[in-house]
Amino acid sequence: MQLSYRLVNAILLLCSIIGMSFALYLEHYKGLEPCPLCIFQRVGLMAMGLFALIALIHNPASNVMKRIYAALAGLGILWSAGVATRHVWIQHLPPDQVPSCGPGLNYLVDVLPWKEVLSQVLTGSGECAKINWSFLGQSLPVWSLAFFSGLLLVSIWQIFRRY
Repeated sequence: MQLSYRLVNAILLLCSIIGMSFALYLEHYKGLEPCPLCIFQRVGLMAMGLFALIALIHNPASNVMKRIYAALAGLGILWSAGVATRHVWIQHLPPDQVPSCGPGLNYLVDVLPWKEVLSQVLTGSGECAKINWSFLGQSLPVWSLAFFSGLLLVSIWQIFRRY
């Protein structure tokens, strides 16, 4: 059985909606304030969802366009997986090596150019090292990395599969 191109994009879109819904649930109903790395992970997830939505609506006949949409969605979720990997690494640093807490993301965006904002956020801060939520002994960034990795595999499969 071969899954249709549109069905796979619908699944990716649904996963993006579910992931963002869960993140917003934890933020607004459970009171977990997202750190800058968490926010950057959301950006990649939304980018993947956006490209999956465009591909779903457009439903290109050309295999080249299908692969381009899949690659763009893959780049979005690759960003999320990369940021989540960095987040997990920061959480596993010894306490004396954790970067000090810096200013909030809103302040950074208001004051610094985007290149500096990216640099500051990806360096991480002490707030990113805190583990405020866990499930089955694993922190939220670990679960996010697993989720993003699965979505990345689907996106890669979309690029290289036969249509």
